[in-house]
Amino acid sequence: MNIILMTKLFNIFDIDLALRNLPFILEGLPYTIMIAIAGMAIGLVFGLFLALARDSKTFLLRWPSRIYISFMRGTPMLVFLFIIYFGLPYIGIELSAIAAAILGFGLNSAAYIAEINRSSLNSVDRGQWESAKALNMTYWHTLRKIILPQATRIAIPPLTNVFMDIVKATSLTAVITVPELFQKAQIVTGREFDAMTVYILVALIYWPICILIGMLQERLEKRYSVYVSK
Repeated sequence: MNIILMTKLFNIFDIDLALRNLPFILEGLPYTIMIAIAGMAIGLVFGLFLALARDSKTFLLRWPSRIYISFMRGTPMLVFLFIIYFGLPYIGIELSAIAAAILGFGLNSAAYIAEINRSSLNSVDRGQWESAKALNMTYWHTLRKIILPQATRIAIPPLTNVFMDIVKATSLTAVITVPELFQKAQIVTGREFDAMTVYILVALIYWPICILIGMLQERLEKRYSVYVSK
């Protein structure tokens, strides 16, 4: 039985083909990492301001942010990439495939990050705002020095999930010709006519990347645990 199982596995996954094409596929890894990191960075910055606007008492800040978050969470990422890459040229804005991918993931992830930030900020005891106000601290000083460090520790696990999703979703950028991992894999598939081997290989590349992100999450949680009340 074990011999039969091993034979079937070798039929599904051609090790020689995988090793032969691994260097070519890995040429797309820097693009995958670059798009994921840059998109996450934009999402973190924009997502924080969206979260603050979402809870603002000012109508002109609160409702546009709510509509934006609802739209981004309610539309497929692939559709949004198409709108940016193929749609913006109609109004005179032309972006490279890589720039369109970074912008797309940044704007889209900001909506999810905003909701994570909002719930994390609201989970910090309201009394700390009041104490800071009693000490005559400004809103932004209170936010930066007292509230954000505590909220960050709470937000780290869901933010890590968002980053993992972005890393894996970069495979969608193959449709707008970004030469990342999956696009390279598609080229190999068309050349070698062995899709199963190639796609298993790509999955085995994404997996350790996400493991490393999980390890980073644990380190960040320990780093920010000092800001959480026991």
